[in-house]
Amino acid sequence: MKILILCTGNSCRSQMAHGILQALNSNIQVFSAGTNPAAFVHPKAIQVMAELGLDITQHFPKNVNQYLDQQWDYVITVCGGANENCPLFLGDVKKRLHIGFTDPALAKGTKEELLTEFRKIRDEILRDFFKFNIQRLKR
Repeated sequence: MKILILCTGNSCRSQMAHGILQALNSNIQVFSAGTNPAAFVHPKAIQVMAELGLDITQHFPKNVNQYLDQQWDYVITVCGGANENCPLFLGDVKKRLHIGFTDPALAKGTKEELLTEFRKIRDEILRDFFKFNIQRLKR
């Protein structure tokens, strides 16, 4: 099984989802990418994932174009808010899903408030991708 998690910047949500889904099921191949990749994975995404014992320090943002010529069992978009357009993937895909989350990188506040927002989104990703993994296994 091969899954691509897609977002715009590939620096927060898609990276956290990538790490979580890979940890939930080591029998699947998980990749993540963005249509406008950032320069690096957001440090707070790395920090809150480490709190769960998940190391995404070796992850880096990738452009979705490098995956267009591959076949995918699932492409899952994770963009969220009403002001955000989810990228469209035109490659060879069996199933497309949208599991949306608010972008924690857009949060404002103190360092602790920002960490709280990243933890909240991380936990939502964990909850929703756990459900996805369980539902997929039932098939």
